[in-house]
Amino acid sequence: MRLRNVKNKDQIINNSNYLVNNPKEYKGKWQVFFANDNPIYLEIGMGKGDFIIENAKRYPNVNFIGIEKYDSVIVRALQKLENENLNNLKLIRIDAKMLGNLFFQEIDRIYLNFSDPWPKKRHSERRLTSYTFLNKYDDIFKKDKVICIKTDNTSLFEFSLESLTQYGYFIDKVSLDLHNSDVKDNIMTEYEKKFVENNIKIYFLVCKKND
Repeated sequence: MRLRNVKNKDQIINNSNYLVNNPKEYKGKWQVFFANDNPIYLEIGMGKGDFIIENAKRYPNVNFIGIEKYDSVIVRALQKLENENLNNLKLIRIDAKMLGNLFFQEIDRIYLNFSDPWPKKRHSERRLTSYTFLNKYDDIFKKDKVICIKTDNTSLFEFSLESLTQYGYFIDKVSLDLHNSDVKDNIMTEYEKKFVENNIKIYFLVCKKND
């Protein structure tokens, strides 16, 4: 997701306490970075930040990290945080392919919200639930593995179900229509709000893998 350039973008990015500019230095040391032993939840492709910011507000005893590769998108999240004081939230500008350079056995949960479906078959390994990425996640999860997914894309949802179960994950929760289900305490993303307004169904999945 790319947006038009934001006025004063560089100034906002350079002056924000929420953006970690040297994240590779903290690989294996994120609990030291946060100065506590709270679990660390990671959102890959956090967009404009509505989901992860609200989570950080609701759950102060969890540390949240959001990654996003586009400056023009992450700056929108930084703008929303200008008047906030959330010690349990940090953002990183980086491509998901580089996750292994940032973390090692320290993530407790991964959120994949409305990820790029990469619909062409030749691009399937770019999907965030492909074997390629599930293998990357093995190295960054602390112990038990938990992946939470929301998408409006039927093909991506079906692909993810098959990929995850073949990889050894078991399905803990699933809904083919999240907003007409009994799932509680759902926090919406920017995309999700628009989809709900247009009566577009949202697929929801929580899967786990214990080693």
